[in-house]
Amino acid sequence: MQPFDTFQVIADPSRRQILYLLSKDSMTINSLAENFDMSRPAVSKHIKILHNAGFISIEDIGRERYCSLKQDGFDELREWINYFDNFWDLKLHKLEALLNNTTMK
Repeated sequence: MQPFDTFQVIADPSRRQILYLLSKDSMTINSLAENFDMSRPAVSKHIKILHNAGFISIEDIGRERYCSLKQDGFDELREWINYFDNFWDLKLHKLEALLNNTTMK
């Protein structure tokens, strides 16, 4: 299986909308497709990309396939955001220290 770039996966607005819809509850592929002005096969392609990238899981229940959010795909996003959160926290702490030293003189 080809590795997915997390940011390319979420770059598509339709895939972000699928993630948003699944944040409310698990849904069948058909019920997800009803929310889009595209064919069911096109929605299925987006779902497959999200599934392969670890953002969603798919469970067969009877004749339906249910999609749910899955943590794995979000881990890389969290790590990336945390890196820059820490970066900016450090910069702000340095600025605060500099300002405190300047006002104390």
